[in-house]
Amino acid sequence: MSEPPQRTMSSSSSPHGSSVDYVFRVGGEGGEGVISTGELLTVALARAGFEIYTFRTYPAEIKGGHASYQVRASDQLLLSSGASVDVFVAFNEEAYQKHVNDVHPGGVIIYDADSFTPPADNTRIAYAVPLTSLATEKIGVKLTKNIIALGVCAQLFDVPQETFQELLRDKFTRKGEAVVQKNLQALQVGIDYVKTIEKRDPVKLGRGPRQTRELVLSGNESLSLGAIAAGCRIYAGYPITPASDIMEFLAKELPKLGGFVVQTEDEIAAVGAVLGASFAGKKAMTATSGPGFSLMTEMMGLAVVAEMPAVIVNVQRVGPSTGMPTKTEQGDLYLACYGGHGNCPRIVMALTSVEDCFYGMIRAFNIAEQFQMPVVVLSDASLGHRKATVPVPDLSRVPVIERRQPEGAEMVHYKRYRFTPDHVSPMSAPGMAGGGYVAEGLEHDERGYPAASNHENHLRSTRKRYGKFVQVEAIANDLARTYGNPKPEIGVIGWGSTEGVIREAVQMAIEKGYNVGAFHPKILYPQPLAKLREFMEGTKAIIIPEVNYSGQFATLLRKRFTYDFVQLNKCIGLPFTPKEIFDKIEEVVLNVRAGRRAHAASV
Repeated sequence: MSEPPQRTMSSSSSPHGSSVDYVFRVGGEGGEGVISTGELLTVALARAGFEIYTFRTYPAEIKGGHASYQVRASDQLLLSSGASVDVFVAFNEEAYQKHVNDVHPGGVIIYDADSFTPPADNTRIAYAVPLTSLATEKIGVKLTKNIIALGVCAQLFDVPQETFQELLRDKFTRKGEAVVQKNLQALQVGIDYVKTIEKRDPVKLGRGPRQTRELVLSGNESLSLGAIAAGCRIYAGYPITPASDIMEFLAKELPKLGGFVVQTEDEIAAVGAVLGASFAGKKAMTATSGPGFSLMTEMMGLAVVAEMPAVIVNVQRVGPSTGMPTKTEQGDLYLACYGGHGNCPRIVMALTSVEDCFYGMIRAFNIAEQFQMPVVVLSDASLGHRKATVPVPDLSRVPVIERRQPEGAEMVHYKRYRFTPDHVSPMSAPGMAGGGYVAEGLEHDERGYPAASNHENHLRSTRKRYGKFVQVEAIANDLARTYGNPKPEIGVIGWGSTEGVIREAVQMAIEKGYNVGAFHPKILYPQPLAKLREFMEGTKAIIIPEVNYSGQFATLLRKRFTYDFVQLNKCIGLPFTPKEIFDKIEEVVLNVRAGRRAHAASV
């Protein structure tokens, strides 16, 4: 399987080396328009020619509770949402208190002067803007204060105002011209207000250098488009945060292509519908999060024994049980690899970036169809909701693979589960003359008939199913990526959405003179053992950062390698920052040079 070309990171794309590299954050109460403010700012900056990368967090309550949205904009490729904040817009005092310490000295704070007055701070530049009174007195609609805040940012930081005007028209036209004009008026109120105050900060964007056409997508949107490109035309699911965006997106798009979206009564029914569609010859998928994924394990066993292609996306969130529904974690790896009774092989993949969500879903469908197995695709809340600028996909990079079907002599006395040299049996679809067969959960013979008492047949069938699983290891080796020094003294092994922050941390370490490299697999089960051995050879220490408490991938690697991995675990519902990983790299480097053992840590 061909990979898209690796997007390279200029040495000037570190936070302090680029001519334009700013982190904006908006915070306030859920329902105040915090998320929509961040999204509008994101798209405006992208249309202005900048690379963007976002992170958002919001409460589990339907209304109320604290929400924040962060967008980083740069004239270089971005790999993380950044750490310290350059510009913070606080809609209320709670937001100010939660985030003020993240604003670096010299950073900018814009606050709603009608809501609170912050204590005196000589280290940061503060602008008091009466957002609420401007909204109520000038517009007559209190909720427009977030649009006024956008106008303030546009004028204060030299963001092209026409991009905001175009966006507001795009967003509100369907609500009527009166609504469009109210929002344009609110934008202008913010612009005009800034003209009455003195600018005291150095933040200035203007227009970015990018001239090529790029898309602004969230991970969930990119994933959905990848599924469509792979040929998926059936989606069955049950709403659950943070995966619901996938169903909502596909509900709009699949009918345009003759496809269907079915909202089932629960997650068990969802995966059952996917297997039914697969049996009928269609490419089908479902998406869920941890609680729903737990319910799907028995049906995954049916997909294994009946050799049904199926793609199951798990957008991970904090568990166990209901956990923290809107926060991110990489906590479902054990369940993804081993959740099932009996010998139940399945493929487990992990998406690494917004761009990889597109190509990764095509790969997932290809593997499911080629090997007639369930493929579990792990994303997480951080990646699913993250927005970034990505190049227009090149469909020639990952050709679509279709399942093997019987033909000619194979249709005479058709054997659905025929033992073949590569362990893959041709799969008929309903309506093919002579292609009928029994597909069930009992152990069966080559024709699909129950053979629950045939011990030798069970062993042979189990070997057949694992024979396909083992073949995927070669693909896992091909897809694994390395960054930084290919023969490092200190290695970093990550998985899933930690790829960008690890790449940035490694770049920071190399710029400081450390011999560091990173390895990032895209298929986690089976593991890319050959490439792992090659990467690990000669290293003096290997760090494994994971957004979970126990170090689940490190545990999987210890089953294969007698290596004293250094775990770096984060379990607070938030993703890593590059500095957190860089600090651990530096600590390990210094320990190795001093002959001391590096220890596991949590952040």
